[in-house]
Amino acid sequence: MTEEIDLGLAELREVTAFAIACARPALVIFENERPDDRRPREAIDAAQAFAEGGRRTKLIRDCAWAAMRAGQEAKDAGLLAASEAARAALAAASAAYLHPLAKATQVKHILGPAAHAARALELAAGNDPTIAAHHLTECEALANEVVKDVLSRYPAAPSGGGRAGELIRRLDAALR
Repeated sequence: MTEEIDLGLAELREVTAFAIACARPALVIFENERPDDRRPREAIDAAQAFAEGGRRTKLIRDCAWAAMRAGQEAKDAGLLAASEAARAALAAASAAYLHPLAKATQVKHILGPAAHAARALELAAGNDPTIAAHHLTECEALANEVVKDVLSRYPAAPSGGGRAGELIRRLDAALR
């Protein structure tokens, strides 16, 4: 049986705000490639409303799923940086639904937005890993004590996940 973690609504809002701040810089990559597709921005906006005190509604989930579809469509079109940017938005909206279960996979809800945004920025810069490292350093600075405390309640980030998974583990190690 998986252990449950004490996780309050105020903490969930802080984690979501952190996730949004980490994902938002990559949004421009998606919007430059797909200017008529607002789904990733709508996912971030829906999560932002929650982070600012709104209710956690079905709209957030619907927008997250829509951002996921936008990311897949961008990937299918060969727009890998845009796809990762949309995944960052999806992950930011998903942060509002972080589960209070002591499972390593939940760490992706906290740090996935930063990792996917870092990967999007890296790809947009010609696959330059220094760009991803710089973004992760910026995200590390954005993590307040609440975010670090919530993260510390979960096991370390899981293995796998390709380059984004590697970036999640790097940020996880830096924040613990």
